[in-house]
Amino acid sequence: MNSHREQQVQLYDTTLRDGMQQEGMSVSVDEKVRIALKLDELGIGFIEGGFPASNPKEIEFFRRMRDERLKQAELVAFGMTRRKGATAEADDSLRVLAEVFTPTVAIVGKTWGLHLSKVIRVSRGENLRMIDESVRFLTAQGKRVVYDAEHFFDAWRDDRDYALRCVAAAAEAGAAVVCLCDTNGASLPPFVADVVREVTAALPGALVGIHAHNDSDCAVASSLEAVEAGARQVQGTINGYGERCGNANLVSIIPGLKLKMGYPVVSDGQLERLTETSHFVADVVNAAVWTHAPYVGRSAFAHKGGMHVAAVEKAPQTFEHVEPERVGNEGRIVVSELSGKGAVVRKAQELGLQLEGDDARVANVLRRLKTREHEGYHYEAADASFDLLLREELAPHEPLFRLESFRVIVEKREDGKAVVEATIKIHVGGERIISTAEGNGPVNAMDSALRQAIVSKYPHLADIELVNYKVRILDETKGTGAVTRVLLDASDGEDSWGSIGVSENIIEASWEALVDSIEFGMLRGEATRR
Repeated sequence: MNSHREQQVQLYDTTLRDGMQQEGMSVSVDEKVRIALKLDELGIGFIEGGFPASNPKEIEFFRRMRDERLKQAELVAFGMTRRKGATAEADDSLRVLAEVFTPTVAIVGKTWGLHLSKVIRVSRGENLRMIDESVRFLTAQGKRVVYDAEHFFDAWRDDRDYALRCVAAAAEAGAAVVCLCDTNGASLPPFVADVVREVTAALPGALVGIHAHNDSDCAVASSLEAVEAGARQVQGTINGYGERCGNANLVSIIPGLKLKMGYPVVSDGQLERLTETSHFVADVVNAAVWTHAPYVGRSAFAHKGGMHVAAVEKAPQTFEHVEPERVGNEGRIVVSELSGKGAVVRKAQELGLQLEGDDARVANVLRRLKTREHEGYHYEAADASFDLLLREELAPHEPLFRLESFRVIVEKREDGKAVVEATIKIHVGGERIISTAEGNGPVNAMDSALRQAIVSKYPHLADIELVNYKVRILDETKGTGAVTRVLLDASDGEDSWGSIGVSENIIEASWEALVDSIEFGMLRGEATRR
């Protein structure tokens, strides 16, 4: 390993500060604390929590974090350089940073001439004094200072000498880190690398960081290139959250640094928490992890084409750039009309069903699968429905119930309210049951009626809830007479699964998906208990 690989690279997370600037994103104090503790478990070195006196939420967050014992990470308070025309000692925001309990603080300062002349309206000389005096004041108070040079790469294009003077002023004043910010996300990786190389050469005693935004879809690449060029702190957010197009995504940067570039930024055990952490933070901020997200997405190691599946069976590295288990994910075989025998066999084995490739039932499953997909079924996102299809062919079982009929009534009232009522007639264990329930929509009403009818016989049903409902029109040219595909996602609190229904009648398609979802959940629950 090259000697420069042995130099420590610091991971600096700003999800709780910069990430929260993403449109529509907001978390409570409790949620901020939970995220901070999860980042600590992942092995993040520095967690930027925000400005400790900007609003009551931030004040309470820092109060709460004072009593938390982080195992590895260090909480960082964020602020800015002193106001123009004021002294550092008299600046209220700097005094807050001086008094906060965190040993490290970060301050952002201006670099770009356009910003100086059009936004804050200060001279270049005054801006340099603001940087110098702010850093000196905080270091005199015993603080370790991270200086963020805002719009650094724009400033470099405009006036490289002045841009360099700004970060040199911070370094000479005692800043522990000078971080170069691609605030507009306008820079491409080769340019970022060239600039970082020149800055590190000009400031040989300084620790240089990189803070990239993703407006050109290059934030991860720019961050990795910056490290290769000499940067030793990487700032970013979990899942790339942030304003506009987001910040550099630490979820991709961490395995890139460790597995591809050889920097031991986290331990092997911590890296195995990567997928868990990505999904945990997404759940807390009420967002979804992109299915195809590198390393951590559900489809990151999914294989669909028959030849690909066959190759992965023999040598996983042919279509998996890293072992999925190293980042806490898993390989997955996707069944579709493109699938070969290997995909069906492996999927059956995953479900605990014994099957060999030369079994005649494999060909039957493939024929049925391709026929169903021609009709509009789509099993890639409906693992529960495919499980039931396989079981029907390979291991027939008694269904939970037999449907006699169902009826859904939608009543629009004079007061503007719409009431939906569903009645189902089913046979369970030789008993005929009629159940009626209201809901806020047809699917909700049918779900309630079905649960009401069978929950006494299947108590595990109470643990299963529907978490998503998606409808797609398959042949739009037929208008309201088109075939409809319904996808349902359900969860029992531990795992989640998808089911599908297809029909010209959206209620019938929804019922089919609902029944598959519940039946799979019940079978899964019984297998887990056994």
